[in-house]
Amino acid sequence: MADLTNQQAMDEKEQQKMLAKYDKEATFRQDLGRWKWVIAFVAISLTVFHLYRATPAIGPLVYLVQGAVHLGTAMGLIFLLYPATKSGITKRGIAFYDVILALLAMGSSFYILFRYDWITGPARILGFTTVDIIVATIGIVLLLEATRRAVGLPIVVIAATAILYGLYGTNLPYGFGHGGFDWSGLSRRLFFSSEAIFGIPIQISSTYIFLFLFFGVMLVRTGVGQFFNDLAFGLTGRFTGGTAKAAVAASAMQGTVTGSSVANTVASGSFTIPMMKRAKFRPEFAAAAEASASTGGQIMPPIMGAAAFIMAEYISDVSYSDIIIIGIIPALLYFTGVFLGTHFEAKRYGIHGLPKSELPSAKGLLKRMDLILPLFTIIYMLVSGFTPTAAALTGIGTAFLVSMFRKETRMGPRSIIDALEQGARVALPVIAACASAGIIVGVVVFTGLGGKIAGALLTIAGDSLFLLLFFTMIACIILGMGLPTTANYVVTASMAAPALIAFDVPPIAAHFFVFYFGIVADITPPVCLAAYAGAGIARANPMKAGVTALKLAIAAFIIPYVFVYSPVLLLEDATFATLTPVLVTAIIGMVAISAAMMGYFFAKPYWYERILLIVAGIMLIIPGNLFISLGGLVLLVIIGVVQRIRNPEGAKNNAPA
Repeated sequence: MADLTNQQAMDEKEQQKMLAKYDKEATFRQDLGRWKWVIAFVAISLTVFHLYRATPAIGPLVYLVQGAVHLGTAMGLIFLLYPATKSGITKRGIAFYDVILALLAMGSSFYILFRYDWITGPARILGFTTVDIIVATIGIVLLLEATRRAVGLPIVVIAATAILYGLYGTNLPYGFGHGGFDWSGLSRRLFFSSEAIFGIPIQISSTYIFLFLFFGVMLVRTGVGQFFNDLAFGLTGRFTGGTAKAAVAASAMQGTVTGSSVANTVASGSFTIPMMKRAKFRPEFAAAAEASASTGGQIMPPIMGAAAFIMAEYISDVSYSDIIIIGIIPALLYFTGVFLGTHFEAKRYGIHGLPKSELPSAKGLLKRMDLILPLFTIIYMLVSGFTPTAAALTGIGTAFLVSMFRKETRMGPRSIIDALEQGARVALPVIAACASAGIIVGVVVFTGLGGKIAGALLTIAGDSLFLLLFFTMIACIILGMGLPTTANYVVTASMAAPALIAFDVPPIAAHFFVFYFGIVADITPPVCLAAYAGAGIARANPMKAGVTALKLAIAAFIIPYVFVYSPVLLLEDATFATLTPVLVTAIIGMVAISAAMMGYFFAKPYWYERILLIVAGIMLIIPGNLFISLGGLVLLVIIGVVQRIRNPEGAKNNAPA
């Protein structure tokens, strides 16, 4: 294992190039010159601020002040780290105008600190001053530019369109006319209130999300990522298609910590993709397996990406600890589908497991089991009712203590300083995305646009819940092609989820529905960045990798419909008697659909057998009708028996189709 890692895994520079190509969040300057000390100081200060304010004895500042420090410092760092164009990535030092923009960005947010009493008091009665409006304008414009640099243009276009709607929306036809604020009124609402830029997304980002991102950094520093890889290979490497199954398991464990589909694809894929290719998996399949597993990491408890924290605030009477428990079954179903896909692919091409000599030893794994203690600590605290802040802080402390147990992971002063700096760096795109998404949500709230969009969706769908779900799915996927997961969820939760709830879909099912489809956009062609990143490592055709990832992750397109029609999968009024049949038939149904998608069951199916497998799978997955499920099971058994008779020896020598 170690030899293979040294020979085939990407080095850090190659990984960074790949990230910069496919992930906007990684397009930061490489050579900072003397400015690296300034950036390090500001970044470390931001992390220390959040750790200090997370301690129970201190607690966070009031929402507007905490958010101002959080966002202002982040925007300053973005202008120093992210150049205006890609050509600036390789240039030494920082352009003078970026220094000025960084100071203006920080100053506009810090203005709230010094004028807090005025902004929250007399200004609301006497009116905001001209200086207030100028500062708000500078803050909004620079936020959009910082977001463009760190996250990408699509979310900026949507936020700018929302602002234009707020100013000129009264001229729109078909009942969408509203808005009509003057700039003075709209800018102060966006910048000086708790309903827009400093609304729920930034409030959660400045309290929970930042800490969990730093927790992920600490896990990487303690070697937990490599332990996840070794553990996955130890558990699954010896079985049919073991390299691919191990890649799926490792990426699932790592993805829940990193929270980024593309970043996890590159980090894990630099090791797992060469392993899969060496085992004779097709390059496009190796890329797709890694991308689908890395994307699914964002729905895997206990962390589930940044959007899950915001979901807990959007749904009344549901805590974050509830969400991670509710999310277990859908996540397991998703990865069951991916595992099935890798199994059928391996059977189709006769790919066996790794020999014992290439697998980590059980003894070696047991010696390092303490490395997962921080993750178990977080899970225990969350399900025990502690706040996410307390859980994250305890997890960070546990990770630091665990690192002291062995020389290779022990964190000295330099490692601690590097971790503190990296903690702020990884949070910058998330902070910018949350703030810009706040602009969109703010306009939706101020103008009543959310209700109009929900009403339009209901009108188009008529009396059909399925059509409403389908239109919502398409909207989430399209938005997800340009927006990061957190921003996508914030927007769709504000505009699409209310339509589902109005159709009597349980709120938790409605929010999980938009959450899932925002995530799978990363592996949905034609814009599937995680699959493209994997294809870059595998040297495969990007579009073929995207299509294959879509086939592997087909469960992600089915499960959300199932838990809307049968919320028992989300533990809504669940009992053993009601949950078990739905769960069992869903798993068997995914066997049929995965076999059809990957082109192998007990033999390579004829075209009509693939159609029948899909029909059997859908019949099994449809909840609430036992007779239809039994019919699907009978059809699946018949296909299996026919294929076993036709090909009793399995796929020993099948050639690629």
